[in-house]
Amino acid sequence: MNLVKSFIIALSLYSTIPVPQFKWEDKDMRFMMCFFPIIGAIIGGVLFLWNYICGIFNIGDICYSFVGTAIPLIITGGFHVDGFMDTMDAFHSYKPKEKKLEILKDSHIGAFSVIMLALYGFIYIGAFSEIKDSKLLYIVCYGFFLSRCLSGISVVTFKSAKKDGLLYQFANSSDKRIVKLSLILQTIACIVLMILQSPLSGVLIALTAILTFIYYYYRTKKELDGITGDTAGYFLLICEIGMIIVAALINVYTKYTGGL
Repeated sequence: MNLVKSFIIALSLYSTIPVPQFKWEDKDMRFMMCFFPIIGAIIGGVLFLWNYICGIFNIGDICYSFVGTAIPLIITGGFHVDGFMDTMDAFHSYKPKEKKLEILKDSHIGAFSVIMLALYGFIYIGAFSEIKDSKLLYIVCYGFFLSRCLSGISVVTFKSAKKDGLLYQFANSSDKRIVKLSLILQTIACIVLMILQSPLSGVLIALTAILTFIYYYYRTKKELDGITGDTAGYFLLICEIGMIIVAALINVYTKYTGGL
């Protein structure tokens, strides 16, 4: 029963998918992070379905790109975008750690968050518009699952920058050993599936996610001496755009040279 409740909590918190509501207790959250990657699997599935519909009805590139960009936002409700924006304001403040943590808690948005989100959107849409190859799109769809596996691993592994907040609560409520093992196995399985689609492309895109994960660890350690719920959202967005940029570059290179 706890597994079912953990699954429902993951869907309720990280997506807009309607689920039964009940009072959350610490014991119900022990395995919640194990199910976090399922949100990525749903995003990937809907994204691939959108690509299939576009092919059948010959939908144009602009519509394909904008709706494809909107799908993750629709499914997650923009949950992680808020964290990305807060993190951008904090990182670009160049203030001491304590002040950056205050900025993360501030509900107001600053100029840097708006500028960086606009820049992110332009790059994301442009890169996504180049991904039409079915194998590359499959790998990108798996990437939404992979980014959440890595994010979950960071929650139960990395140091928390503060002693309150949802991330700290989830980290403390989780059965860290089982959650970490589950997410590592899911990560390995996802990377294998990516490589099976296209060995070199799969390796390059998976490596991008792993390098982003390493960068995330060192950047948050330097800036905040740990992670928060907001930086978790920041990680998801930079990890996903990194994979999409690499996929777009692979597609452009393949079209230019006739092969990879």
